[in-house]
Amino acid sequence: APAWRQLYSTEEKSDLERRPPVVTILGHVDHGKTSLLDKIRQTNVQEGEAGGITQHIGAYQVEHDNRVVTFLDTPGHEAFTAMRSRGAAGADIAVLVVAADDGVMPTTREALAHARAAGVPIVVALNKIDRNNANPEYVKQQLAEELDLRSDEWGGDTLVVPVSAKTGDGIEDLIEAILLVADDTEILANPNTKAAGTVLEGRMEQGRGPVATLLVQNGTLHTGDIVIAGTSHGRIKAMFDEKGKTVKEAKPSQPVSVMGLDDPPHAGDMFEVVKDIKVARSTTEMRQFEQDQAEIQPAVAFTLEDAFERFQAGETKELLLVIKVDVDGSLEPVVQSVEHIEVADFNVRVLHAGVGNISEDDVNLANASGAIIIGFNVHADTAAARTAESLGVDIRSYNIIYKLIESVELALKGLLEPEYADRTIGVAEVRALFRVPRVGNIAGSYVLDGTIRRNSKA
Repeated sequence: APAWRQLYSTEEKSDLERRPPVVTILGHVDHGKTSLLDKIRQTNVQEGEAGGITQHIGAYQVEHDNRVVTFLDTPGHEAFTAMRSRGAAGADIAVLVVAADDGVMPTTREALAHARAAGVPIVVALNKIDRNNANPEYVKQQLAEELDLRSDEWGGDTLVVPVSAKTGDGIEDLIEAILLVADDTEILANPNTKAAGTVLEGRMEQGRGPVATLLVQNGTLHTGDIVIAGTSHGRIKAMFDEKGKTVKEAKPSQPVSVMGLDDPPHAGDMFEVVKDIKVARSTTEMRQFEQDQAEIQPAVAFTLEDAFERFQAGETKELLLVIKVDVDGSLEPVVQSVEHIEVADFNVRVLHAGVGNISEDDVNLANASGAIIIGFNVHADTAAARTAESLGVDIRSYNIIYKLIESVELALKGLLEPEYADRTIGVAEVRALFRVPRVGNIAGSYVLDGTIRRNSKA
């Protein structure tokens, strides 16, 4: 279960109440995620509020038919996955924005993979329907065939809502669709307990000191509560809502901006309320120490060899993979071959499959989900390799399909031998060649990354 579900897993069933859904907006770069968020916000600002919403606090609440929806104002699956990799899963529902004139893009596919990996229900917003070249029916067909998102009017279970962030058409329908999905999902919390939830952002403000935006996910947060957020702690001096109004308490799914922490926490840190400042101080000191130690020692990877031990220990029943291949033609054969592997009760689930080199985004997805990256005829780019090393994400590259399948099968059976591979410590570019008699060729090189050591192989 996502981390926020664990927040209330210990609560008595009778104490749990429904809370407003928290929604994140994902999709391709210029399909209008930010303008959609802005339109939702404008539509909801009550008449007579001067300047509307003054505070940018990373989230805001919208009212519709006396019901509330919380929107996270950090669009993009990068932010979403960064939060997941830190243990938070801020959203209950993901809205996938697809432009009606442009259709499914590689980033759309990627964003969907991130939402599915987080296990959240998905609503599709078909944006830009006001455009002359919009073709909603074709895009619906694309969604069904390529992404397996069949719209409800075609007998599927995905709500596809045509909207226009420009004119405001369909915005109300989108919020209604979100509330319908929320009704089918258990979005619960116990408001009568100590608050806990997720940090949406932390920053230093002039005259205010460290300010953090907290999203309460269980319990109720009050002014004067002592809070631990990651390696920061403090007593809450003041709380503000997205309109900049002072509030005394914040209930589940409510975002608030708070003052009183000793340091700005990081987005995605979990926060909790503790009873006294001594406990808060000792906990954060311990966390800081552990964090410093973790920086000295590289992260321990979950490798393909560990898969069997994880199954044996009952920690998981499936092997999660992120697959990248060189050409479109190889994608389906590789994914299907891997998904058909079954050993005893263990199975393989492909979180995301795409074409192109392994990117930093793939590494972050694998890290947040506990997956292994498999490349077929592709390599990891420099940023991805560096991130994978620091996070301890296992990347495997193959150029023969049966070797790839054999490795996964052996991993599930616990028979995979450790793989010894060359580790890149530096990359340099040859800029000029000099011929020196009796010495040979000398390459005048420029170091692009890492270090070049004497006696190392190149």
